[in-house]
Amino acid sequence: MKKKKKRIVDWLLLNLLPPLAALIIRCLARLTRLDNVGMEYWRQCRQKGSGVIISFWHDQLFLMVKGNPTKEGAKILISSSRDGELIARTMRYFGHDVIRGSSTRGGRTALKEMALLAGEPADLGITPDGPRGPRHQLKPGVAHLARLTGRPVLPLAFACSRGRRFSSWDRFLLPYPFGRGVFVLGKPVYYNQGAVPAGRQEDMKDFQSRLSAAMEETNRQAEEYLEKHGLSAV
Repeated sequence: MKKKKKRIVDWLLLNLLPPLAALIIRCLARLTRLDNVGMEYWRQCRQKGSGVIISFWHDQLFLMVKGNPTKEGAKILISSSRDGELIARTMRYFGHDVIRGSSTRGGRTALKEMALLAGEPADLGITPDGPRGPRHQLKPGVAHLARLTGRPVLPLAFACSRGRRFSSWDRFLLPYPFGRGVFVLGKPVYYNQGAVPAGRQEDMKDFQSRLSAAMEETNRQAEEYLEKHGLSAV
């Protein structure tokens, strides 16, 4: 009986929650003043014929679909957990495809699948501290993906003036309506570019450190953008 009840609850969650979440995201985006900074970096990369890897922290996930410069057709790496399934189904309402896997479940297979997509025009999206943290600590997956594909990594950050931080491992951010939010896209970060002498390969730990620093810098820029408008980031 308990198993049957659990199956019913799971079915309801998986089939009713994603369209509801998509509706809430659309409504919240309309009721929030959203600004975009640095989107020219994405356009410059695309004009060169290069797809990109968009990297953003897990706690900023909720509205990120509205700040992603790839409006439709991105391939996003999402964990194989039940929570990941909810997110995956929600992303499909916005025209994005998903690749299932994480650092703990099916990560290598998922990264290989994403690397194979490098020959296609679709941009790739990843939360490098997901699905379980530690918070804002970049795991090596995104660095390996950049090395395998040759694509630039564009760090993307979101900050808002109204919202709530949950007590989860990532301190997940739920924006509130009628506030101000900003998406900041950072400069592209390439593997092996300008970091080591010509003909040598950059150490992966060094590259990972450069990526992590770029992510934190973009996060800082988003918070400072709000401060310039007399607001504090949640």
